[in-house]
Amino acid sequence: MKKLALCLSILFAACQSNKDQTKKTAQTDLTDKSDPHSYAIPSDAIVRHLDLELAVDFSSQILTGKAVWEIENVNATDSIVFDTRQLQIEKVILDAQKDAQFKLGKNDPYLGQALTIKIQPGTKKVAIWYKTMKESGALQWLNPQQTAGKKSPFLFTQSQAILARTWVPCQDSPAIRFNYNASVTVPKGMLALMSAENPTKSNPSGIYHFRQPNPIPAYLLALAVGDIEFKSIDSRTGVYAEPATLTKAAKEFSDMGKMVTAAESLYGPYLWNRFDVLVLPPSFPFGGMENPMLTFATPTIIAGDKSLVSVIAHELAHSWSGNLTTNATWNDFWLNEGFTTYFERRIVEAIYGREEAMMQEAIGFSALQATIKELGPKSEDTKLKGNFAGRDPDEGVTDIAYEKGYAFLKVLEQSIGRTAFDAFVTEYFQSHKFKSITTEDFVFYVQKNLLVKDPKLSNKIKMSEWLYESGLPANFIKPSSEKFKNIDSLLSVSKNKLPISLLKPKISSANEKLYLLSALPDSLDNKDMIRLDEAFQLTNSNNAEIQCAWYTHAIRHNYKPAKSAIESFLINVGRRKFLIPLYKELVKTEDGKEWARKIYNKARPNYHAVAYSTIDELLK
Repeated sequence: MKKLALCLSILFAACQSNKDQTKKTAQTDLTDKSDPHSYAIPSDAIVRHLDLELAVDFSSQILTGKAVWEIENVNATDSIVFDTRQLQIEKVILDAQKDAQFKLGKNDPYLGQALTIKIQPGTKKVAIWYKTMKESGALQWLNPQQTAGKKSPFLFTQSQAILARTWVPCQDSPAIRFNYNASVTVPKGMLALMSAENPTKSNPSGIYHFRQPNPIPAYLLALAVGDIEFKSIDSRTGVYAEPATLTKAAKEFSDMGKMVTAAESLYGPYLWNRFDVLVLPPSFPFGGMENPMLTFATPTIIAGDKSLVSVIAHELAHSWSGNLTTNATWNDFWLNEGFTTYFERRIVEAIYGREEAMMQEAIGFSALQATIKELGPKSEDTKLKGNFAGRDPDEGVTDIAYEKGYAFLKVLEQSIGRTAFDAFVTEYFQSHKFKSITTEDFVFYVQKNLLVKDPKLSNKIKMSEWLYESGLPANFIKPSSEKFKNIDSLLSVSKNKLPISLLKPKISSANEKLYLLSALPDSLDNKDMIRLDEAFQLTNSNNAEIQCAWYTHAIRHNYKPAKSAIESFLINVGRRKFLIPLYKELVKTEDGKEWARKIYNKARPNYHAVAYSTIDELLK
């Protein structure tokens, strides 16, 4: 027992030291806040419920809103603090009867402005009248030509990570949860949807009512308005999309019901009633966004062969890891994404087979190695426990949170066995449901539920190294795929010439093509590029992942036959994951940078702020 106590005390001390250091280095001028990306002081006064009224005006591209917050004055304080950015605050009333004094603080480029409202110890409700601005970062207003149908305008929001404050005054921290009701007025003939219980048909009045009964953080607030229709998959899943996209989207995502069933068999009941997916216009900056009850998805995952539907599995997995059990700050982002990536691959394995999951794992590990190489193995940003204070937390959306987080959980799984690990994860979600936790909370949970039972496990998993040190610990498990081994073997046949004739009959799946593209030598010449393109139809692929990987090679090797396809891709696709590597490749040469700027002049209006804010910096 003494030895066990000593092991635990040493580990706890190490983790506590890292925790204290993280807290110390994360401090900004918000010295007493636990979340460096929010002005809110939840220990004083915290929101519990939102009643939201919105009017959507496409002509002015402005939302007019009234946010009525039910609050808890925890510390009998005289003020409550909200996060706002790019909002015009018009008036504030307390408990539906008394005008309140309020002030806006100094404007920060990432955090926006603190909205401090004077309250009484007994104040129960705070009503805020406001308007958004044209530059409000969460909102993307699309004209008809920027949509699939080309007939009606479209609006969608993207609140993660800290953009909810640009369309609703809120306490915009993932540690603060609330449920909500909403009433949204839109132009007649259009359908409005939210991260809530949704209609399936448009209302002739243009007025829609929503309810989200479960407590969620502000980053999961979502709204979409447009020419949208619905098609059911099964009794609790379905697809929303523009009419021009709906049929092919429903066909592509026909396994959604099976995915929910597979997920429940792994880690317990789905607690959000419905799992529906809205396919957005191409400007959506992410693969998917796990808004509760209504995942937002990019059309770039519609490849025609279900080769990219792992994105849907990923967003579904977020219904447990993220939406149910949430990172308390964006410095703990890996808790959302590492668990979700692990869960996603278990769903893929259950539905599409072990080899498919192994190929995705190998591709993910390769991406992780590339990210560590790009950032530098000693970079602070390769730690799982991040430190993004004073920065946009979107900088943490890298393969570190996703793939390093996955790699750590894989070590944990193999150290205790899959059956025990599944039981651990199931209980982890159950004991933390509708809660937000830090990395240190996770460490304590592992200590309490695993290390106490097996003190030798500490040396096996090296948890402190994974969480608090840069790069990859030595105990990482390198994934392998038999199909990828075959490709490696064929590529090694000749170092001077690509064995296209041997590769072509062996490579059929999208994952195999992606792996081939990642394994190609840097010494490709124009003849190699032509032969690869002819053999695998890469320039004209319908798979956006393959297109991005191939176009990166095409830019690097000045492969002119792909030039028009590259330009079309950059103009018509808004997914940040694809845009950033292509623009990064273009700016490596002066000619490429000049071409990139010409394309960007046409493409920027089609991009969301999440994407163009990064590309603006690249093309300075």
